Amino acid sequence: MEPMNKREGGQAEAAAAGQREAEVGKIGGRAGEAGRSEAEVSKVARPNKKTPRRMRRGEVPHGSAWALVSGAGSGIGRCYARRLAAAGYNLVLVGNRQQPLESVREEIAALESWCDIRIVVCDLARVDAARELFDRTQSEGLEIDVLINNAGMFSFRDMLQTPEERIERIILLHDLTNTQLCRLYASEMARRGHGGYILNMSSYSQWMPWPGLALYSASKAYLRAFSVAFAKEVREVGIRVTAVSPAGVATDLYGLTPRWQRIGQRLGVLISADHCARAGLRALWRGRRSIVPDWWNRLWIPLCKILPMWVLRPVRRFTMKFQK
Repeated sequence: MEPMNKREGGQAEAAAAGQREAEVGKIGGRAGEAGRSEAEVSKVARPNKKTPRRMRRGEVPHGSAWALVSGAGSGIGRCYARRLAAAGYNLVLVGNRQQPLESVREEIAALESWCDIRIVVCDLARVDAARELFDRTQSEGLEIDVLINNAGMFSFRDMLQTPEERIERIILLHDLTNTQLCRLYASEMARRGHGGYILNMSSYSQWMPWPGLALYSASKAYLRAFSVAFAKEVREVGIRVTAVSPAGVATDLYGLTPRWQRIGQRLGVLISADHCARAGLRALWRGRRSIVPDWWNRLWIPLCKILPMWVLRPVRRFTMKFQK
């Protein structure tokens, strides 16, 4: 019987020693936890909780601000709308046709279900268009923090062959309406005292006053010159104004088929609409007054200004069949 008692006594002592080590381990664990920072302890206690992502330049909390985009039914305007929604803005989509605007709204709503999207069908190539649009957003209580004047019309035709109505509509749309929209919405931004952002879409063609582009390039040159001067006037009230002057963009504006748009992008002659929108918004958030997307396009500006007529004449003869 005695050997059996010794074994039982040894097992009892081993069990007691193991219990003491476990208690010491618990005390040591608590002491080590007490030595950690609150952030480390919190991270251990809630291992699945994600750290909030730092907001990028131009981003706002979802639904806390409004952006208005004209010409939002397709092309660059559609891309501006998508990017602004991704940055947290509610949207006012403006265009002269209902169906394209509805398609863009459905597309964005599928990606950003929280986004409040309003549609305004309006022909902006009219004398009273800017006031009508402004009054519409005011009546609905929408405080516009970002204004994107993107709507435009392309014209490639000699002035002697250009109908009077087209001359009037292009100057109204590119120059008068955009100028009045800048004045109306900037006044409201200044009154609220929170600042704001305005982007005007000019064009690289302002440095290309070639045959067929007299009307279009001149109207876009005005818009850039106005934007740069206006930006200096309103900077002291916290409003940033940017003119974007892209070269060729793969959109339907020039009448190119999707196939030729893809070929133009492969050759580097055209950039995508989304690339243009990304560059424009980046410049806007940074307070740039005027930009030309992509550095290689900026290199060609001096050459565009000095091309002699003996170079342009054969080009003009070739392009006459494309004028419309």
